[in-house]
Amino acid sequence: MSTEPAWDLYQSLYAVLRTGSFSAAARARGLTQPTLGRHIESLEHSLGAPLFLRSSKGLTATDLAETLRHHLDEMAAAASAALRDASGAADGEKGVVRVAVSEFMGVEVLPPILASFHEKHPDIVLEMVLSDKTEDLSHRDADIAIRMIRPGQGALVARKIGAIRMGFYASEAYVARHGIPADFEALRQGHTLIGYDRERLDLEALRHVDFGSIEIDRNTFQVRTDNNVAQVASVRAGLGIGAVQDTLARRWGLVPVMPNAFHFDLEVWVAMHENLKGSRRMRLMFDHLAEGLSAFLAEQKKR
Repeated sequence: MSTEPAWDLYQSLYAVLRTGSFSAAARARGLTQPTLGRHIESLEHSLGAPLFLRSSKGLTATDLAETLRHHLDEMAAAASAALRDASGAADGEKGVVRVAVSEFMGVEVLPPILASFHEKHPDIVLEMVLSDKTEDLSHRDADIAIRMIRPGQGALVARKIGAIRMGFYASEAYVARHGIPADFEALRQGHTLIGYDRERLDLEALRHVDFGSIEIDRNTFQVRTDNNVAQVASVRAGLGIGAVQDTLARRWGLVPVMPNAFHFDLEVWVAMHENLKGSRRMRLMFDHLAEGLSAFLAEQKKR
């Protein structure tokens, strides 16, 4: 009579898939590397097929391992959500709240909002997931998410907070060296543009902008990175011209570039799964985020 592999073995597989090596996975799990290796061998024996191909370049996951990855993602998210749910009473102010937010918002906007929340509710443990991908709230990858697009998943409680105005900006040092372009043609010919590398821009927000002869693609930019934090840091350092939130640009003393010709808005939403409405700590965080983000967006009107 065959038995199913233990969840402990699958946890080791998931750790290898996430870290890319047995040694890193062993450290992440608090195991020795030989123990983790035995876990993978035992799992391969139970499944009757290899999970990784080994070469001089390292490990390559097999099709079987990649097929299991999606299921392990869901199992890990469910296990993490169960631990958070069990961390405090539904009507209490103790426990864990996991918030998903983009990397840029998580670095530049969210920390002071969370700081004021922590002062009011010190017994609630805060977890942040900083990622530019859309976390799946239906699978409880996070409890609450701050999103820059309208939430499309069902069974969510979502509140639109407003919109962030984006525009081209440069540092004072860059402007002193290169001046400010008068139009898109001058921008293309004589200036350094900072933008994306491999991931395409969300052009939906830019459809109303007339770029003249400029075709917006990867080759438009002389400085390229898909990390929004790095893009804005490059603008602030005087490396070139890039898109920055108006509110933060003014805080940092950046110079607007062609403000009447180029700007676009990104919606700001706070969302959580409707099953969490009965949790007091979730409601407290949801309402606090909505209030804090509303105050942040209100600064745009103080021009």
